[in-house]
Amino acid sequence: MASIAFLGAGNMAQGMIRRLLGAGNEVRVYNRTPAKAKPLAEAGARIAASPRAAAEGADAIFSMVADDPASRAVWFGPKGTPDGALAATHAPGAFAVECSTLSRDWMIELAGAAKARGLRFIDSPVTGLPDVAASGKLVLLVGADKTDLDAARKLLAPLFAEIIHFGPVGAGTAYKLIVNTMGAVQIAAVAEALLTAEAAGLDLKTVDHALATGAGASRQVIRVSGLMSRGVHEPATFSGALRLKDASYGVAMAQKLGVDVALGAAATAAFTRQVEAGLGDRNESRVIDALRRK
Repeated sequence: MASIAFLGAGNMAQGMIRRLLGAGNEVRVYNRTPAKAKPLAEAGARIAASPRAAAEGADAIFSMVADDPASRAVWFGPKGTPDGALAATHAPGAFAVECSTLSRDWMIELAGAAKARGLRFIDSPVTGLPDVAASGKLVLLVGADKTDLDAARKLLAPLFAEIIHFGPVGAGTAYKLIVNTMGAVQIAAVAEALLTAEAAGLDLKTVDHALATGAGASRQVIRVSGLMSRGVHEPATFSGALRLKDASYGVAMAQKLGVDVALGAAATAAFTRQVEAGLGDRNESRVIDALRRK
């Protein structure tokens, strides 16, 4: 049994924490809004008052939060307090496992700070929606030293169906930003296609069937086309604001690397419209409603 700190209790984190508890681990959870962690307490987790309290004596510290500022707050302390997870006294050889989708620059900076505190750092964003997290079938997109990753595999086992090791710290995040920016392009393209089909007088259910069985199909296209064509977008599994954040980080990374990302920039603009329309907290498929507005 390992002593685990988990920072964050959102939709993805809930399933992951339950998997870690089910494997017999002791899990201490910190969440900025304690009420969201209450169901986890009922499942056997202990709720910590701060990231530092959660991480004290931990064998591993996991984080699954929304963005760079939220990650910085849990690792270094909310609003500059000394209550960050890195300030705790950790077990010898403890792991820091950052599962959030963050900017590549911040992930590399965080890894350096964690290593300075004697932690073995695993850059491990994930693919899969909350139901996949709850079933322990995530794909972990890892950037880490191979020795550290091999040592962490048993600890990570309750969470994943597959680990893909892309290289050193930063590599896992680089791929996650690439694929999530690509996803933003696909989702925005489906929205435009369906709006054009609608304007041309085509039946959207028929168009959805054709898209799902044609050469342009992908799991992403099939998923969002079905939601958009039916006009059924709830419950929200991944919000427009989170898609915008991921695509923005992806575009910024590519531009810094000297890559022209016109399609990524266009997709980012589409999701910006969703957020500006007041739909940022709604499912990412609602981008079609934002684009429908003149």
